[in-house]
Amino acid sequence: MKKKIFITLAVTISSLFFAAVGVFAMSLGDVGKVCLFSSISGTITLDGEPVANARLVRTGDRDGPRVDETVTDEHGYFEFPAMYERTITKFLPQEFVASQEIIVHFKDKKYEMWSAVKRKEEENVESRGKPLVVTCELNTEQKLIIVNDSPIHSLCSWDVEPDPKVDWEKEGFFDK
Repeated sequence: MKKKIFITLAVTISSLFFAAVGVFAMSLGDVGKVCLFSSISGTITLDGEPVANARLVRTGDRDGPRVDETVTDEHGYFEFPAMYERTITKFLPQEFVASQEIIVHFKDKKYEMWSAVKRKEEENVESRGKPLVVTCELNTEQKLIIVNDSPIHSLCSWDVEPDPKVDWEKEGFFDK
């Protein structure tokens, strides 16, 4: 009788354990995973004309640079997948900060298309949760936009509502 109860109890506990492992197995693969640079795609132009065969070099850096490259097609279109990194520091009480940069190399010139500081580890925070689809004109001045407390200097435009502007003097930031 004791042996039957022990076997039943062992089978029940084992079943619960393996069921729990199955539920969490997918999330275990994401342990410590942070997004350095969200997936980004779009079109690059120069004086309104598509830029074909431009080389784009993307760098994401939180704890050492990660670099990848792509080339635009005949329509000036490009895309990069999301850039992730695994880190134990995700579980430490510290702020997430990753630098981002995309440089366009075209006809012996370099254009700084994107330069930003990403302050949240989730994907698509640069576009408030939407896919990051940009249109970039190389012959324009960089604009500064702040999204989710992250400053982004870019030659690009995309569908995003910037953070509200703060009047630091009115808010008393400079008061003694």
